[in-house]
Amino acid sequence: AMVAIGATAMSRHLPGQRMQQSARELAAQLRYTRARALATGQSQVFMLDAHTREWQAGESRNGKLPTGFDIVATGARNEQQHEGVAAVRFFPEGAATGGRFVLSKGRAAWQVDVAWLTGEVTLARATPP
Repeated sequence: AMVAIGATAMSRHLPGQRMQQSARELAAQLRYTRARALATGQSQVFMLDAHTREWQAGESRNGKLPTGFDIVATGARNEQQHEGVAAVRFFPEGAATGGRFVLSKGRAAWQVDVAWLTGEVTLARATPP
């Protein structure tokens, strides 16, 4: 009985942990893209398609976020190549076009922000949209 209760409790927390891990991965890829812009002296672009959950980062890195939570992605309008695709451009001096990515499910949410002036990437709990 204790094993069944423990398994049930763990299965409830698994989607939240997956969402948090995805937010961390998203922040890491944004930071990597910024670092590549600084290191190469060339602008680098990070893109996320909120519908397909696919992302592309600097130097042809790409991946896909898992399902099980909602994504709201906001980037600079002049960087948006397609409907539903948010992009953040990082410049060689460290600045960026800015952006926000919110991953949410129910009453839980994580937010990844990119500051336009400094290009700093931050990760924090958020209020669901």
